[in-house]
Amino acid sequence: MSLAPATAPLRIGPYEVDPPVVLAPMAGITNVAFRRLCREYGAGLYVCEMITSRALVERHPTTLQMVSFDADESPRSMQLYGVDPATMYDAVRMVVDENLADHVDMNFGCPVPKVTRKGGGSALPYKRRLFGRIVQAAVRAAEPAGIPVTVKFRVGIDDEHVTHLDAGRIAEDTGAAAVALHGRTAAQRYSGTADWDQVARLKETVRSIPVLGNGDIFSADDALKMMSSTGCDGVVVGRGCLGRPWLFRDLQAAFAGEPVPEGPSLGEVSRVLRRHAELLTEHMGEDKGVRDLRKHMAQYLRGFPVGSELRKRFGLVSTLAELDDLLAGLDPDVPFPAEAEGPRGRQGSAGKVVLPEGWLDDPEDSSVPEGAELDHNGG
Repeated sequence: MSLAPATAPLRIGPYEVDPPVVLAPMAGITNVAFRRLCREYGAGLYVCEMITSRALVERHPTTLQMVSFDADESPRSMQLYGVDPATMYDAVRMVVDENLADHVDMNFGCPVPKVTRKGGGSALPYKRRLFGRIVQAAVRAAEPAGIPVTVKFRVGIDDEHVTHLDAGRIAEDTGAAAVALHGRTAAQRYSGTADWDQVARLKETVRSIPVLGNGDIFSADDALKMMSSTGCDGVVVGRGCLGRPWLFRDLQAAFAGEPVPEGPSLGEVSRVLRRHAELLTEHMGEDKGVRDLRKHMAQYLRGFPVGSELRKRFGLVSTLAELDDLLAGLDPDVPFPAEAEGPRGRQGSAGKVVLPEGWLDDPEDSSVPEGAELDHNGG
């Protein structure tokens, strides 16, 4: 394990983030239950699931349910997605006026085709002027309350349409408190490896605000290596903590220069899994909460010698009592397996980015993509 890099504390607006670690918003994952579970392992900044600005302004019931934080969660961090400066302004004003959050992160990194085909997510920074107008609108709405606005984006649409350096400069010039870069293009999605050199280039370009790096951080050592090799000010962790919330304990130890604890035994993993179920039940009720836990089972049990039949039963669990019975059948003394290390979550494959017709014709076009938010109400 390498030593923790000697860096100044990460500050995002008025908030010191120590260790300099941010939980990336993940749809269907980073709800209040999962964030609390992760926070029990270590400090950092924990961002809620992505919220659609239009759905927030329209008070979509599902969206309002997603905007929930623990009483002791501070700062309360919300990620907003939007393509219209006016709607983004209204959404952030609503955050301010109704005291919904303490920090707003903006998503310009989503590579999902249903988002990019209408000009949203990782397609949008190509339109430099529109990108700047959206960031400026959020900053202007947040300024009276002193709420910091941060911006996350990718390297670009593909290797021929790289946008991250321009996006970083624009975000810095329009008042963003920090920027975060996922070191992949939209065309890569989550395949291949993240290009950390692009994080270093962004850090060289953006000088007055923090630059955070994202992509392929699956261990505490990965985080230290990213910071030492790129000079970035902090890291954003996404898929690396799936079924592994104790990664934040490891990160806290590593950044403090302390030994990273060994991976948990199967008995300890069982206790974490049960705790996750309890928190989901508190948040959603037992039926919905335990069903929601199913998506996490494969990641929690990854690499452990659990038979296929038992894995299948975990994937179909529907009550806490049933979960307890299944957990009781596991051998608690099995040590954490080497097979559980490394990349997590879906890798997928690279592919052509689906864009609106004529999207690449004029990067200076500042018109709002037609209907880009209409299919994404409810977060």
